[in-house]
Amino acid sequence: MANGSRQAAWEFFGIELKCRREDAGITQVELGARVFVSGGYIGQFEQAIRKPQLDVAQRIDGVLQTDGIFERLCRKLIDDPRYADYFAGAVELERLASAVHDFEPTVVPGLLQTPAYATALTLATHPFATDEFVEKRVAARVERSRILTDATRPVYWVVVHETVLRVPVGGPEVTAKALEHMGALAGERKVLLQVFPFSAGAPANSGSLRLMEFEDAPPTAYTETSFSGSLLDDPAVVQRARRAYDLIRGAALSPEASLALVQSAAEDFRRCTSTP
Repeated sequence: MANGSRQAAWEFFGIELKCRREDAGITQVELGARVFVSGGYIGQFEQAIRKPQLDVAQRIDGVLQTDGIFERLCRKLIDDPRYADYFAGAVELERLASAVHDFEPTVVPGLLQTPAYATALTLATHPFATDEFVEKRVAARVERSRILTDATRPVYWVVVHETVLRVPVGGPEVTAKALEHMGALAGERKVLLQVFPFSAGAPANSGSLRLMEFEDAPPTAYTETSFSGSLLDDPAVVQRARRAYDLIRGAALSPEASLALVQSAAEDFRRCTSTP
């Protein structure tokens, strides 16, 4: 589904939600309290500013007795075979964010990956995948990365663990090019890049962490492990995630030192490719 069509469908979701809610004689605040979100969130769902998570859509169906219509709509709109089910919602929000802050402990962040690096990662996690599956996954990652070249691109601040610079993915050549690409984007000021060094000890968060900010909606956090991910809306939880990210960022190297380390690591992999 094209982005324009998808947004129109979310707008339909919001209009339908407002109609069903008003028919039931329930205010936004009342509905929010009964599905465990704020009344303001319900208003943002109705205006298609924010997309509800699947479990919230299911609870809305239960309160409004709508026979599963909002669950079905939500499943349809977040269903994208190019992404894992748990990540599809984060991709939708990524397109709307005014600022994105990432911490990645093991691999180059998706928005900064080269096609060859993305291919190697996909094959590492899906060793029996068809060529078509791999191509779709990689094309989706490349498509996502285009937000960094848009005129309205979000502020993008990334902290990567030093592990990212030391573990070869797809071989020395592929890794060298991936690190060079990441460094080039930092040099072009399309991303503010920092490295969390081994010497800093354990980071405040062990898995991937993303914070997304919006012009007209509250911030959202996204956490991910090897096999699952979670979008977090609760303001208290998002605030804890923000504190964890601030601790990571505070312990990371400066942008200048980080870029130098990335370039040095890329040169080390280059030397591996030229060794007879």
